Amino acid sequence: MSIILDDVTYAYAGTSKPVLRGVSLNIEPGKVLGVVGANGAGKSTLCLCAVGIAPVAIGGKMSGQVTVDGTTTAGAAIHELAQRVGVLFQESQTQLVSGAPSVWEEIAFGPRNLSLPHDEVVTRTWAAIDALSLVDIVERDPHRLSGGQAQLVALAAVLALGPRYLVLDEPTSQLDPLGTKLVGRTLARAARETGVGVLIVEHKTDLLAQHCDEVAVISAGTIVAHGPAMEVLGSESLPDWGVAPPAAVSLRRAAGAAGLDWGEAWT
Repeated sequence: MSIILDDVTYAYAGTSKPVLRGVSLNIEPGKVLGVVGANGAGKSTLCLCAVGIAPVAIGGKMSGQVTVDGTTTAGAAIHELAQRVGVLFQESQTQLVSGAPSVWEEIAFGPRNLSLPHDEVVTRTWAAIDALSLVDIVERDPHRLSGGQAQLVALAAVLALGPRYLVLDEPTSQLDPLGTKLVGRTLARAARETGVGVLIVEHKTDLLAQHCDEVAVISAGTIVAHGPAMEVLGSESLPDWGVAPPAAVSLRRAAGAAGLDWGEAWT
């Protein structure tokens, strides 16, 4: 079972120009799939289609098919899909919507809405807090957080729901390097230990190189490369698609241009 995008072409309502063109991808349980591309390439639209928001909630015209564990998103209610697929968009502050008085209550809001037993709600909430090192701010007002803190809290709230899949659009955009590493490790551990399938859209190719099983490159709404993470991120075509290679790749190339081997470059 997986999330499958099969030859998906999508255009927003009011326009005839597709933003996605013939996109096919699988988000498999226990795997982390990274997606990179230039601004405007269609990455956020890909996320909307993967979780069923497009076209179910926002309209537009889609051909092809998206299925979640065999269920076609076009025929499913958003609340049903939300129980299987956790989603985090770039504007994380907009996802802190419970009106809760504290970060702890904000993270617990989702599990409570699933009518889980009290002990299960508490267990899930603390597990998400511990995973993202949020214990120091659990009593803080969710609307008095920095951008990076809000991003971590929003991700914790999604993790506490215990979805089968995570679709994350730039989840580290407001985080410093330490926070970025924390998110990367948390997602990789979740995939490895709980079998959650992860789709992560990111500009930070170092993060993807470290934690993704596969990476897909999207350009002008089309998947132009897809394969093992370091194979794709090591492609010489990456800059042509508006994507910066990981630091290790850049350093290796610089060392080669200087007549040094990779080992010598570090001495």
